[in-house]
Amino acid sequence: MAAKKKAVKAKAPVKKKTTATKKTVKKTAAKKAAPKKKTATKKTTASRKKASSKAPAKKAAARKKAAGSATQIGPVPGIAPYQEKKGEEYMNDKQVEHFRDILLAWKRSLMEEVDRTVHHMQDDAANFPDPNDRATQESEFSMELRARDRERKLIKKIDESIRNLDNEEFGYCEQCGVEIGVKRLEARPTATLCIDCKILDEIKERQMG
Repeated sequence: MAAKKKAVKAKAPVKKKTTATKKTVKKTAAKKAAPKKKTATKKTTASRKKASSKAPAKKAAARKKAAGSATQIGPVPGIAPYQEKKGEEYMNDKQVEHFRDILLAWKRSLMEEVDRTVHHMQDDAANFPDPNDRATQESEFSMELRARDRERKLIKKIDESIRNLDNEEFGYCEQCGVEIGVKRLEARPTATLCIDCKILDEIKERQMG
């Protein structure tokens, strides 16, 4: 019996050693796993930095697109809209020169289109032996001539607007005499009616039609 007790006492410290070794193994495993968390945090911070750097670039591109679209309100590209100031007199010298530049540039572009159409018709005119080819050519020419006819009428309106600028009558409604407004004239420089009178005319046309 004494021998058995001695054997049990000798075996007991061995269990303590195994538990101690398990604890040391767990600690080393925890220490090894700890750096992985740091790398994950580094990746998340890097991805956040990339996302934050992309956001200002997108905003800048959106601002550029908005600025590009704001530069052209009327029919003439490249002419920035007029910036009104508080207390500014309506149809002062600056506004008159601004709308004169718009009307002249618009007329110039329309005249260039007319010349281009004339040269195109002179160069491409030919007597095709196939009646289908002749028909397609005639339909194309008729469409271009109708478009140029509309532009010819528009050029007359532009000339009338330029004369109204010279006579200091530009920018006022022909029916009621109210100011048409700079924004409306930016969109349609040949406008001769204010918004209210234009709406009334459209209603009358619908009723008559």
